Amino acid sequence: MTVLIAGAGIGGLTAALSLHAAGTDARVVESAREVRPLGVGINLLPHAVRELTELGLGDDLAALGVATAENVYCDRHGRRIHTDLCGRAQGYHWPQYSVHRGELQMLLLAAVRARLGAGAVRTGTRLVDFEERADGVRARLLDRASGEEREYGATALVGADGLHSTVRARLHPQDGPLRWSGVRMWRGVTTEAEPFLTGSSMAILRDAAAELVVYPIGRRRINWVCLVREAEPQPLTEDAAWNRAGRPADVLPHVAGWRLDRLDVAGLVAGSDVVLQYPMVDRDPLPAWGSGRVTLLGDAAHPMYPVGANGASQAVVDARVLAHALARAAGVPDGLARYESARRTATTAVVLANREMHRAGGRTPQDLARITGTYRHATGSDVTVLNSRASLSVR
Repeated sequence: MTVLIAGAGIGGLTAALSLHAAGTDARVVESAREVRPLGVGINLLPHAVRELTELGLGDDLAALGVATAENVYCDRHGRRIHTDLCGRAQGYHWPQYSVHRGELQMLLLAAVRARLGAGAVRTGTRLVDFEERADGVRARLLDRASGEEREYGATALVGADGLHSTVRARLHPQDGPLRWSGVRMWRGVTTEAEPFLTGSSMAILRDAAAELVVYPIGRRRINWVCLVREAEPQPLTEDAAWNRAGRPADVLPHVAGWRLDRLDVAGLVAGSDVVLQYPMVDRDPLPAWGSGRVTLLGDAAHPMYPVGANGASQAVVDARVLAHALARAAGVPDGLARYESARRTATTAVVLANREMHRAGGRTPQDLARITGTYRHATGSDVTVLNSRASLSVR
């Protein structure tokens, strides 16, 4: 059995590693001509760290990122409102890590090539279309360098090709545009930054008009995200901008006069090495992801607001459940159906919980404690649940 994975992002590469560990061959095709360590910071929650640790990457993660110990909620003047412990400090058996997204992707890519072979990931290759047959899937692949198209046969196809997924569009042609919350996000990374609070804290500063999230991602770098409402929720249009370069000058008016213990907020934004802007988007959960021998994974299946820091983590768990289900099923369609049944229910809860957390906001210690506790319960990430759950490793 060979599983073809479209997309060499965090979810797609973790799927390749998980399938290989379970005894299933996997091949990954990636449209980008070269995978480079691009992007800004993300968080890996304990449920994702557990899965990557069981794949043998625990020491690499510890060397790559910062073990986040607490989320500190403050007002714009840095006055602490509420503290929510994270990772091991919360009682999990595994830490929470804040890492550079591109560096995590490169770590996973190196592991795939080392374990599955140098040719396991084919870059510069775009999935154009596919046809499901009784005994497998025929994918049509475009070599972007030569312009040549050719067919590739696989036992199953996994669309891990992100928010603008070709596989999803083919499976769900009436899906419609992404849903924009009306919030614009600027993301930046500042290097040679001095530590703040404990040095392993994530801080969330808020006022009535804006929110700023800051956290270290290792090697004296601080990641920051500024969220500002620009419009009412609506379908995403092209003029809403996507993944465009931003400027510190666009952000500074929203955080003028903000401060936090040992952190110069304006200086942090002004000194950023990279600033990107995105609309905050998600999609309504699908009633079904795929059928037969084709399915979806990660953002292609369940794009979500980033307010729960859960997008990459859910993609990692998707990958592990996919491999586990296929290894234990009577056949490929049965395995993919089991995978989808488990993960579609779980990720729908996360998408809706992220929306609720975004709407709820929370301004008092009591509100924030209730919201964060409710979120962990709704998303299946209670400490006792995760710590006691059986391993997804197939032996």
